[in-house]
Amino acid sequence: MPEKQQVFADDFAVDRVTSAARRPMSEVLWVELGIVTAMSQFVLGAALGYGMTFWRAFGALCLGSALLVVVGVGIGVAGALEGLPTGVLARWSGFGKYGSSLISLLVVVGCTAWFGVQNSIFADAVGRATHGYLSPALASVVTGGFLTAITMCGFRWISRTASFTVPSFSLLVVYGAWRILATRPFAQLVHTPAPGAPLSVITGATMVAGGYMLGAILTADISRFCRSARDIFWIALIGQIVGQFGVAVAGVLLAHAAQSRDVVRITFDVAGWLGVTVACLATVKLNDMNLYSSSLHMTNLIDAVFRRRAKRATVTLVLGGLGTLFSVFGVLEHIVPFLLVLGVIVPPVGGVMMADYFFLKRDREELTVTRSTCLLPASCERLNPVAILAWLGGSLAAYAIPVGIGSLNAILVSAVLYLGGMKLFGRLTGRSVLRFSVVSSSSLAPGDPADTAG
Repeated sequence: MPEKQQVFADDFAVDRVTSAARRPMSEVLWVELGIVTAMSQFVLGAALGYGMTFWRAFGALCLGSALLVVVGVGIGVAGALEGLPTGVLARWSGFGKYGSSLISLLVVVGCTAWFGVQNSIFADAVGRATHGYLSPALASVVTGGFLTAITMCGFRWISRTASFTVPSFSLLVVYGAWRILATRPFAQLVHTPAPGAPLSVITGATMVAGGYMLGAILTADISRFCRSARDIFWIALIGQIVGQFGVAVAGVLLAHAAQSRDVVRITFDVAGWLGVTVACLATVKLNDMNLYSSSLHMTNLIDAVFRRRAKRATVTLVLGGLGTLFSVFGVLEHIVPFLLVLGVIVPPVGGVMMADYFFLKRDREELTVTRSTCLLPASCERLNPVAILAWLGGSLAAYAIPVGIGSLNAILVSAVLYLGGMKLFGRLTGRSVLRFSVVSSSSLAPGDPADTAG
């Protein structure tokens, strides 16, 4: 690998991860734990605790987490087997080359917005710590630039930062819980009425699933580095146990104890400036993965639509600047509606991909044949209209069906619509394996002198 790519890694953005580049399960687990042990989980837990009793909040966490594990394992196993990120995997999992670019566009918007949310949390903490000496806007620019630099260096640097921030943040959670329980008995906290406007369990579960569903769909972005598909189950399970039933439950208890959803103030009251500092470091860890996935999917979009290999580091630099602007303009105040919207738009993508990859298996043979050489199949569908319609149908079902969890409804409806639609079109055309218009999977036309990896 050239020296320049060792510093600013392209990380197989639109290629298969080679056997030599696969990492031990512990390294991938650190990245997953870095995603789920962050200030955003405190935000989520505090939001649930502010509007729900403890046991209702716990039930919402259980329902939402079960759904996340199923989706995360499904997409993650496919990513590990094929060595492909979600955006590229979608080309051979129902959506086709240009359909995958639509998914990537959604991911870029979602992850870049999350980048702004996390930067807003950090900026608010720094502003309080300096009593306004360092403005939130300036703090957002500083931390945004730092995160962009880490993300430009690739997956291994992301894992290294997680190995420091995850234990630090976990200790803060344990310390905070100990301080709270030392002053107010656990039995008293779990029976405390919700201090804010009430939320239903179904709404809470949708917030849980929506808040991390984008991450579950993007599991392949990190699982492609796993050496075994069996690792994915343990990574997803451990991540949900630590993130949802550790950090988020602590957020519920803190909200009940402080009668507030202001997590920055809660953290300061419990652990002082040191606690705020550790919480900010955890936010930094989550944000590099937001930007990392955003850069991968923008690279896939450019590859699919414009037939050019963009350098992932350059894409990261541009998106990091855009995400910083989001934080400067204050996207944090819109976090709850944002969670609910993600909870119904993103899940149908996973429903279609898992239905195609695990049930129809239309491209599994080609993927298996090329897997040993770490090359991509020579061709893929241009666009699968059935997948797009199933995706839209699943999203509408999440809004239209009045019962159940919106995310679960979206996944099931999109999968059923996709499988039924493909079977129907297959019968109408007389083909056992239905494929639409096929196009070259390479980013550049054969013989193009610029046909090189970025």
